[in-house]
Amino acid sequence: MRIILFSGKGGVGKTTLSAATGYKLSELGYKTIVVSLDPAHSLADAFDLSEEERFSAKGLPIKINENLYIQEIDIQEEIDRYWGDVYRFLELLFNTTGLDEVLAEELAILPGMEEVTSLLYVNKYYKEKEFDALILDLPPTGESLRFVSMPSVLRWYMKKIFKTERLVMKVARPVVGRLTDVPLPDENYFKALENFYSRLKGVDEILINPEITSVRLVSNPEKMVLKESQRAFMYFTLFGVNVDAIIVNKVIPSNTGDCDFLKSWINVQKRYIEEIENYFYPVPLFKVPLLEEEVCGKEKLKILSDLVYKDRNPYSVFFKEKAYEILQEGQGYLIKIKAPFLSKEKVSLLKGEEEIVVRVGNFKSHILLPRKLRNLEPKGAKVEGGYIYVRLG
Repeated sequence: MRIILFSGKGGVGKTTLSAATGYKLSELGYKTIVVSLDPAHSLADAFDLSEEERFSAKGLPIKINENLYIQEIDIQEEIDRYWGDVYRFLELLFNTTGLDEVLAEELAILPGMEEVTSLLYVNKYYKEKEFDALILDLPPTGESLRFVSMPSVLRWYMKKIFKTERLVMKVARPVVGRLTDVPLPDENYFKALENFYSRLKGVDEILINPEITSVRLVSNPEKMVLKESQRAFMYFTLFGVNVDAIIVNKVIPSNTGDCDFLKSWINVQKRYIEEIENYFYPVPLFKVPLLEEEVCGKEKLKILSDLVYKDRNPYSVFFKEKAYEILQEGQGYLIKIKAPFLSKEKVSLLKGEEEIVVRVGNFKSHILLPRKLRNLEPKGAKVEGGYIYVRLG
């Protein structure tokens, strides 16, 4: 089974490209499901489905054609299916503080519930093998990163905190319960958490397996979008999730006539596309033209998918080597950058506020640094065995 995640800044076209990719795969004979994790769902709109079709599904898969299904996760429905006692305890806790009942119900949906529920579906579909391909239309970048980091956070909590917290509550509940009206989590609460976590076991290994899971990072040729794409690329790399393609969407075609306004935008976009090639090399780059009409419905999705992939199969893993790694070396750190075909030339380093620019001959790479490393200075670099090694200290 292949799992393909589409991530990027809000408004770059993730949902449309997820839908187009799913449609292309279904045409090629792969049984595919496209799942929207964005709270503001628009996946059904991409397929031009009616409101009745969307809401009657109640968050369950909707059949588009013989090989294609879509699913817009409804967190309220998922709470009833999976969270049960956890949600009821949180709702009671907020309600006890004097909050309005409706507000307490809303606040009981804590940040992270959507991401964890989505991970459950990833695990479920992968283990059941009902589909050949699972495509995830991720929410904007920040929530996407929470999605991929959640398995590690949950594993840490269950190993380090959960058993202790459960034991303390078991001992303290009879005593504390007589001293306060504030509700305390009961055994059903802990059982619900434990059962939920057991359903997620193994999902972290699935996400970091490059043969199974790939991120396709969607960007636009604009400064702010490019910066966020660069940050997302860094974090996916740090989490070990493979980015196998960068899709530059909404590129204005150069043959748009003599309009000075459009010519100005074309020149700006060309400059940013060159920067994107430097930032994400050697990850493959897919350039998608801005279409004359809104992409909505199967026919338009087919046109878009052909423009994106041409004669390539979207099921393929386009790239599965790490573009760079950050390794600890004694008291300092080492950045290992993939740079095939380079000879042992002099390496030029430029340290910015958030990144290091590495140049060797005509090769240039921008490495955005995690916050922890931004105060470190480059101490030297070398080219060896198809990699550039930069020491920070």
